[in-house]
Amino acid sequence: MIVKAAVKHLVIPKLLLTSGTATPPPPGGRDLRLDLFRGVALWLIFLDHIPQNVVNWFTIRNYGFSDATEIFIFISGYTAAFVYGRAMHERGILIASARVLRRAWQIYVAHIFLFTIFMAEIAYVAATFENPLYAEEMNILDFLKQPDVTIFQALILKFKPVNMDVLPLYIMLLLFFPPMLWLLIRQPAFALAGSALVYVLAWNLNWNLPAYPNGVWFFNPFAWQLLFVFGAWCALGGAQRLTAVLRSPVVLGIAIAYLLFAFSVTLTWYVEPLSRFVPIWLSDWMYPIDKTDLDVLRFAHFLALAAVTVRFIPRDWPLLKSPYLRPAILCGQHSLEIFCLGVFLAFAGQFIISEWSGGPLIQTLISLVGILIMVATASLISWYKQIEGRSPAGRIKAPDADLAGGEA
Repeated sequence: MIVKAAVKHLVIPKLLLTSGTATPPPPGGRDLRLDLFRGVALWLIFLDHIPQNVVNWFTIRNYGFSDATEIFIFISGYTAAFVYGRAMHERGILIASARVLRRAWQIYVAHIFLFTIFMAEIAYVAATFENPLYAEEMNILDFLKQPDVTIFQALILKFKPVNMDVLPLYIMLLLFFPPMLWLLIRQPAFALAGSALVYVLAWNLNWNLPAYPNGVWFFNPFAWQLLFVFGAWCALGGAQRLTAVLRSPVVLGIAIAYLLFAFSVTLTWYVEPLSRFVPIWLSDWMYPIDKTDLDVLRFAHFLALAAVTVRFIPRDWPLLKSPYLRPAILCGQHSLEIFCLGVFLAFAGQFIISEWSGGPLIQTLISLVGILIMVATASLISWYKQIEGRSPAGRIKAPDADLAGGEA
């Protein structure tokens, strides 16, 4: 652990070598890569939330240290800076901050609405089928025993059922985003350095927020803010400053080598005989690879994935306009609604598999039907927004940045 702490002190600050004032986001069209990978991340999160699902083996969490959560948080930070950074440049810090806090409130309302419906869904299923295991697995036993206390704890974001940790994390990140955005625009290197410092302090001083009835937040906002801020830094000019680095064949080789290393390690988690090939000193250094505090190995794995992706999928990639990728892009453009829907669908899928002992065929069918429902819902939302956003001249407003709010 001492060695891993040293890596956190040495590796993370290397991101901070570039200085200078950030420029406002470019006025170009929407980067469909963000929508594509956010949509894919939503699908992967949905699949990962269904236990005992054979399709889970096709999600990225089984082939490396990071998973869809890193993709989702990074893109959320990128789009938030893209939207509100422009507002801060054009209208000042007061208006931009008001818009950020208004969006945080909107997501808070969505979270409470999701919590209420989700609790009703689980409680109904547990009572109707006389199976208390649903309440236990979904972490709502305290809600059934003390609903008044639990509801209050949910309102202050301390009580969160299983699979409902992402939105509270995003709410907290938005609440503290206005001053960070102001700093990112004026001193981006200093802002990223401050974010990295908070990350290191969170690891060394065990910073986290308390949860109810015990423990701490599953996604530590003091740690995950680094990925969010890094995404914002990239949106405000950091990506351009990294262009030469990302085009380097040496960097590409290191990224691919690290991805292969992570893949080899994760294989040992599922194939027991392979674990003997991992040296004891290496396992002592790596484990535990903590998700709650965004382990540096997870962060590095995401950076490697991003480096390879940006190298081989440019912004003008022709397939981004193809109908085959359109379903994922639509889901990514309406991620708040699709994420909430995915939480319901995941529990419904878990219920069907548990009650009817669904085999691989049923599990695959449930996964495909769930994704089709998400795509259909995103298409319907997109159609409604086009109708509502059409101006008298017949022009359609640009789609919004969804979780970030505002227009992209």
